[in-house]
Amino acid sequence: MLASKTFPQLDQGSMLQLAQLLAEQLQWPMVIFLEGDLGAGKTTFSRGLIQSLGHKGNVKSPTYTLVEPYEDLIAGPVYHFDLYRLADPEELEFMGIRDYLDHAVCLVEWSERGQGILPQADLIIHLTYAENGNSRDLTIEGLSVQGQLIIENWQAI
Repeated sequence: MLASKTFPQLDQGSMLQLAQLLAEQLQWPMVIFLEGDLGAGKTTFSRGLIQSLGHKGNVKSPTYTLVEPYEDLIAGPVYHFDLYRLADPEELEFMGIRDYLDHAVCLVEWSERGQGILPQADLIIHLTYAENGNSRDLTIEGLSVQGQLIIENWQAI
């Protein structure tokens, strides 16, 4: 059975708090897909998670570079991928995607563009515009045993 939890009508501050809570439970290696329309908050959530892990600098969207490395974190490396501009999933093989996956937390925006190359995610975070238009609804799904344990730990929130 798929474990999931929904957090409705989050403002930016609440979304950053959830990212911090997730950061406290991460295990290495792990693959997390972030899904949602343009502007839904995927990069904002990623920024909150990466900064919660101790990164002191800016966290920018890797839209043009495909990946931004954060290797200065005490817990372990995090790689933030944005596949929006990926022309073909095979490009991931050319950039050595498998070298990132075996030892890091990989945050992947627009994961559907890497279909057939990317492994199954441990967690999928779905971000959608809430009905009020000013906030976001966030649903997190655990697909692996590791991901499902994280969701179970969140059931009390």
